[in-house]
Amino acid sequence: MLIVLTGVVFALIGLALGAGGLWLAVLGGSWYYVLAGLAFLVTAFLLFKRRGAALSVYAVLILATLGWAVWEVGFDWWQLGPRGGVIIVLGLWLLLPAIRRDLGFVSPTGTVYTANALPLLAAVIVSIGVAGYSMTQDPLDLAGELPAQTAAAAPDLGGNVPEGDWHQYGRTPYGQRYSPLAQITPDNVDKLEVAWQYQTGDVKLPDDVGETTYQVTPLKVKDTLYLCTPHNWAIALDAATGKEKWKFDSNSGMNPDRQHQTCRGVSYYADPVATAGGPCAERVYLPTSDARLIALDAASGQVCPTFADKGTLHLEKGMKYNPAGYYYSTSPPVIVANKIIIGGAVNDNYSTQEQSGVIRAFDVNTGALLWNWDSGNPDVTTPLPEGQTYTTNSPNSWSVSSVDEKLGLIYVPMGNQVPDQLGMGRSEHVEKYSSSIVALDINTGAVRWVRQTVHHDLWDMDVPAQPVLLDITGQDGQPVPALVGPTKQGDLYVLDRRTGEPIIPVKEIPAPTGAIPEDFTAPTQPISDLTFSPPPLTGKDMWGVTLFDQLACRIDLERMRYEGRYTPPSVEGSLVYPGNFGVFNWGSVAVDPERQVMFGMPTYLAFTSRLVPRDQIPPRGQDEKGSEQGLNRNDGAPYGVFMGPFLGPLGIPCQAPPWGYVAGVDLKTGKTAYKHRNGTVYDMTPLPLPFKVGVPGIGGPMITKGGLAFLGAAVDNYLRAYDLTTGKVLWSGRLPAGGQSTPMSYATADGTQYVLIVAGGHGSIGTTPGDYVMAYKLPE
Repeated sequence: MLIVLTGVVFALIGLALGAGGLWLAVLGGSWYYVLAGLAFLVTAFLLFKRRGAALSVYAVLILATLGWAVWEVGFDWWQLGPRGGVIIVLGLWLLLPAIRRDLGFVSPTGTVYTANALPLLAAVIVSIGVAGYSMTQDPLDLAGELPAQTAAAAPDLGGNVPEGDWHQYGRTPYGQRYSPLAQITPDNVDKLEVAWQYQTGDVKLPDDVGETTYQVTPLKVKDTLYLCTPHNWAIALDAATGKEKWKFDSNSGMNPDRQHQTCRGVSYYADPVATAGGPCAERVYLPTSDARLIALDAASGQVCPTFADKGTLHLEKGMKYNPAGYYYSTSPPVIVANKIIIGGAVNDNYSTQEQSGVIRAFDVNTGALLWNWDSGNPDVTTPLPEGQTYTTNSPNSWSVSSVDEKLGLIYVPMGNQVPDQLGMGRSEHVEKYSSSIVALDINTGAVRWVRQTVHHDLWDMDVPAQPVLLDITGQDGQPVPALVGPTKQGDLYVLDRRTGEPIIPVKEIPAPTGAIPEDFTAPTQPISDLTFSPPPLTGKDMWGVTLFDQLACRIDLERMRYEGRYTPPSVEGSLVYPGNFGVFNWGSVAVDPERQVMFGMPTYLAFTSRLVPRDQIPPRGQDEKGSEQGLNRNDGAPYGVFMGPFLGPLGIPCQAPPWGYVAGVDLKTGKTAYKHRNGTVYDMTPLPLPFKVGVPGIGGPMITKGGLAFLGAAVDNYLRAYDLTTGKVLWSGRLPAGGQSTPMSYATADGTQYVLIVAGGHGSIGTTPGDYVMAYKLPE
């Protein structure tokens, strides 16, 4: 009976592999699965016949599979394991004495001989040996070191911020995410311990939208921390103890049509003409998810009534259409030259009648409109007259801008016009400014230069990250004012921020064609010489826990339309890689302006995109999600779009890991020094396994003068400290919730350096929700 059951299992596996493999081969994929299926069927037949040759046939299958697997992926354990795991386990089963005895024979003298297992035993031993060797290798790891020497003795950090403070989202208007504190070093960082923790009380609610996430980077001014929460509370904490000073609830409420429920930060302003210590002499500006901007007294948390309408600026003013929940501000505005400059997020792919993506500058004291730059009408920046409206659906800026006040420029990362996947009917101005970095005059809003990162964007490849400003020493030894712009497609644009011209070359390369009949594609697309864009996916890149779900992913890959980066959206379904998640997202990158190096977290997840004709879209409320995943209706457009990550039958990514890295770049040369897998599957699997696979993440890094980089972000709940020079992990601290925010560092009056991160999770990637503010320091 044991032999019969074993034969049945082998036969079923053979039929499954053979049928699936034949389907894959007809689609143009690998023939391995057909041949493996035949080998399983032959083995099953021999088992039913009680033939010892079954073991020899299976030994050949094991060795052939091993050779095929190494030929495809080399000695990468995470890709070899799924290819051979089931096969080796079944080989060990066939080696059991009970199996071999029934496959033997009885001599005329009555002696019982078991089947010859030596070939199978040898094949299993060789395979296990190769597996063990591959566990010690990482062919995808790039080891190296960033230069440790100082390239700029007195670098421009972007403002007169005290060393122990953190006044803006990226610490200064330059967005460097660099702290000049050096008390914590690679030699002592392993001693970091929790100094204090605080819980805001703002937790994810059952009826929240899917993408409810805690992404704030707090500010630190003097002895106080200022932060916001997902539901738009503003909170002030004592920087040394974490004790709450005040809390303000904006009552922004919840809206089922809101796509994102988050807050990345508040903005701080000290009025130079106000009486020190007087009411609202120092202010905190809170953006809300119901399109308001509220001015608060930094000392008390009370609303400042002299700003705008009794302390509140209503950002929906001037919009032709204003459906509730479709327009909001998730990122802190920029304050410069007595102006507060703000953009806004719009719901992706909900409707063709959404709010404008206008960028507006208001008087920071009164809230009066000073200028407006509408990318749909870019040449008129004078304040919009009463009764007129901004351009509907013009490209927006939902992320954080940077400022160089000496040059008089604000650098705005731009999104694209919704619907994201449909490009017909876009105006000349929309075509020019979508998915670009735009430099605007601080005083007038006039365009000084534009650098587009995607032409005729059909993939939601908006520029998601705050541009980072620093000076880079040129070949002549002179500093060049530079801008580093990370993009979703993995390109890093290193530009002269005075003109927008590339410092590191950018070229145009041919792009796939063949859009739907109503649309078109750009014949070429730009790519930077400094890029983390991955090579195109092929069948060998498909992955699964076993060879069965790997086979399913290979079939899905061949069924979809895919010609590499910028494959157009289609009705049959297209693969988008890099996906909508982006290689880089709003977390941007961090730079050390002294060493002129960069630290970032490239992430790799493929998405799928399938256009749905209007007459096939189900009634509202069916097959939809609160974020961009699922059915996006595009009301008013001829197509909706069904989007989501490219996952296998078990709900794990179809593409092989690593899905996330950390990387270090020398910005003087444009060369990547190292690239290492980042993060474990500890919080991704039913069992807490600390396997360093390299997992996705969303959030940003921070660098300190002490030679460290700090990063949470990964989908395991850890804050990690890395040696900036090598990228190696030196310390990790377990977080009580997902750390999908960007850490910061500050010092208190006694000189103690703290590292702080907010841990609250991310709804759409499933990390643990929470409401924690975690501060770390060295022991006394």
